[in-house]
Amino acid sequence: MTTSTIFALLSVLLVSFISLVGVLTLAVNEHVLRRYLHLLVSLAVGALLGGAFIHLIPEAFAEADSSIAVSLEIIGGIVLFLVLEKFLHIHHHAGDACENSKQGTHIHPVGRMILIADGAHNFIDGIVIGAAYLVSIEAGVAATFAIILHEIPQEVSDFGVLLHAGYSTTRALVVNFLSALTAVAGTVLVLVAQNVGEQLTVYLPPLAAGSFIYIAMSDLIPEMHKNKSATAATAQVATVFLGIGAMLALAFLE
Repeated sequence: MTTSTIFALLSVLLVSFISLVGVLTLAVNEHVLRRYLHLLVSLAVGALLGGAFIHLIPEAFAEADSSIAVSLEIIGGIVLFLVLEKFLHIHHHAGDACENSKQGTHIHPVGRMILIADGAHNFIDGIVIGAAYLVSIEAGVAATFAIILHEIPQEVSDFGVLLHAGYSTTRALVVNFLSALTAVAGTVLVLVAQNVGEQLTVYLPPLAAGSFIYIAMSDLIPEMHKNKSATAATAQVATVFLGIGAMLALAFLE
């Protein structure tokens, strides 16, 4: 095993463990945490839209030969998650019946959707890390650092969405970590089959962007409207811009 391979695997494991940043919220009283959960949802809206329009879509257009193909893939990502949500809404009542009777909790489909979307995004991150280390160790370290900066606000907001969807704090951490491990699969894929990894970096970003847009616009923004307070609305809009600003700032650091 080469030095670059070892560094790549260690880097992607470090990025995966960033998903556990939500453990910091365990130090906060759960009642207080849920009181401000609407702000984490707003942060997620900004982070998802910023990630899609500032990072994934420009990257997709830069790598693709056809702008129409990229546009269709973005639309495809939106439609794919529309179909997925329809499927989850049809089946989640029966699927959650036994679970809810045991735990006394209701899991909203948006929780599973954010896990799937984030899993796809993490898979792309793993591909990027693996490809960067194939160039040089220095490039791999730089890519890892950029992805870590990107993941911290993303994972905090995802954790908030999972709590909002009905997951307990412990379960949210576990499932979010499992979703983050798809990054390891992406890196291993690149190291084993370099050509396949390069193709996936072209096709997956626009699909992931479409999923981010759909979740933000269809599932999270309607939740923001449920709080009618003018003060809360102002704080929510400010937090959306904070999420977008974080993604914008990261664009200048990459």
